[in-house]
Amino acid sequence: MDENKKIPESESVNDWLDEILKTPKQPQTEGLDAHAETMGLPNLADMELEKIIQETMADDWTTADDEMLLPEIEKTIQGDDFQDTFGTGEMLDPAYYTDNGELPQQTDMPEDMAQPDYDEEDPDDPDYVPRKVRPKRKDGYGLFGLPHLASAVIWALVCIAVGISLGRLAWVCASEILAFGRPDQKVSITIVEGDTIDTVTEKLYDAGLIRYPSLFKFYAGISNAEKKISAGTFDLNTAYDYHALVGGMTANSTYRQSVKIVIPEGYTCAQIFALLEKEGVCTTAELEEFCASGEIRERWFLEGVTRGDKYCLEGFLSPDTYQFYIDDTPSRVIGKFLDAFDAKMNAMAVDPRVQLDALNERVVAMYRANGYSQSYAEARKLTFRDLVIMASMIEKESANAVESYTVSAVIYNRLTNPGEFPKLQIDATLVYALGGNSENLAENKFFESPYNTYVVDGLPCGPICNPGVYSFYAAFDPDEEGYYYYALDPETGAHKFFKTYREHLAFLESLKQPEE
Repeated sequence: MDENKKIPESESVNDWLDEILKTPKQPQTEGLDAHAETMGLPNLADMELEKIIQETMADDWTTADDEMLLPEIEKTIQGDDFQDTFGTGEMLDPAYYTDNGELPQQTDMPEDMAQPDYDEEDPDDPDYVPRKVRPKRKDGYGLFGLPHLASAVIWALVCIAVGISLGRLAWVCASEILAFGRPDQKVSITIVEGDTIDTVTEKLYDAGLIRYPSLFKFYAGISNAEKKISAGTFDLNTAYDYHALVGGMTANSTYRQSVKIVIPEGYTCAQIFALLEKEGVCTTAELEEFCASGEIRERWFLEGVTRGDKYCLEGFLSPDTYQFYIDDTPSRVIGKFLDAFDAKMNAMAVDPRVQLDALNERVVAMYRANGYSQSYAEARKLTFRDLVIMASMIEKESANAVESYTVSAVIYNRLTNPGEFPKLQIDATLVYALGGNSENLAENKFFESPYNTYVVDGLPCGPICNPGVYSFYAAFDPDEEGYYYYALDPETGAHKFFKTYREHLAFLESLKQPEE
């Protein structure tokens, strides 16, 4: 070739590249092949290398061998597990796409939601595998991103505040329940039947005995106070703690307001009820209702008493001195009367039932002495209730305890001689029938009443008062004198007794004032 011939610049460059590609450096190739052999890899010939380069640069990478594997690959893609994970067809699972079928675009995420850091390694390294690492923690920060010292201070302040609040609440509750620092002031409170723990609490609060109604209700609930508190009027104190307040409102509390009442001998039920109401113990209506239909414990001496009448317990309310609670219950009041009656009967030297048997023997003998048969006399033996009726008449007719035995003799003498004295004609029974009115007895002598012995034969239908114990003694053991009449001597205030009506009438004539 002529060295002076001018070669185009473009051709010179191409020939130079072709020359370099067609004539690789022999030492380098041999070194690589030798190194591959030492690693156990096959030695690649020039033709094989050319084939690989062509296949790599081709549009279709699939070789004949790969086409043989396509059925197996398609079978795998059509499998349930693969489709459940990545979706079907040419599209990925819809969860990976937006509504318009495009992949979601990345947005800037908050720092705390950023992807974790990875180890810094060379991405060009063929053995590079990304590895997740724990996000770096910022030292010195705690609760809500605050420094540890600030968090500790905040926690300490919260604990102190809570502790102070709980401590103050505990102190307020304790001082209220235990009445710390309360003034010493007496207060009276009245609890009535039907009051609930709510109404009781309201009364205590209005009286200044408690300051926190809700706290007292809580205490009452855990101490079962509602079942302990009783109706009545109680003298309490603002210095009492909750335990003392509840205990002070019980039925037998020493703080319960009471009153001493003397029931005179010979008082009727009506008089007793009026006195109890006047003293604030019970109302008359409450007592009458209880006597008529209230629940009364069985007692031997109440045999034969017919309930239903408001005065059916007449004769059994023993006269005495009693200590009654203010605003007491009628059951307690009546029960106290009946217990006192029972105690007096049991205190007698001889059992009242034994004495009654002995008395009936005398009564039968008296009937027999007056000419009546044994069967007639036996049929008219006295019951214990008859004895109470007899004692009540003796109580009202006697001027004193000494003459009560003689008055008893007059009544028994008339009772066992019904032929001569079919009517006992005891003025006290007429007064009772008239409701306690003792005026104009002569005009009302024949007033129709089962209690009026001027119109009924024998004993009245029931006792006419509540007799004292000495009237019972006289009823059990009348004198044996044969008196049938008596009249009050105004000069002595006692009665004079007579065996005949003539003697009796003469005494009454002597009492008349001479006409001027």
